[in-house]
Amino acid sequence: MTLREAEVSRSQRAKRSHAKQVKRSERAASFGPPLSMLLDTQVRRFREWCRLNQFSERTGRRILASGDGPAIVQLTDKIVGVTVAADRAWKASRVRGGK
Repeated sequence: MTLREAEVSRSQRAKRSHAKQVKRSERAASFGPPLSMLLDTQVRRFREWCRLNQFSERTGRRILASGDGPAIVQLTDKIVGVTVAADRAWKASRVRGGK
């Protein structure tokens, strides 16, 4: 490998590394503002609700199907969501008692 080829290879690796870092920061930004800054009446779409609670969509569907999940809002024929207030109340009901 020539010196020039090594420089090009190193440059390409640096670009890929930078692109990965940008994707990570975009993913972190996709979570949106903290829950405490949202109004109780705001609705999070199903995927956002799952992301916010850090579980998969499959787990989210299981929680809602069990009947023990938060109340859902039917936004359209196919799109559902969860209000901030319902999510907060659901989480509060899941708190385990201490000693």
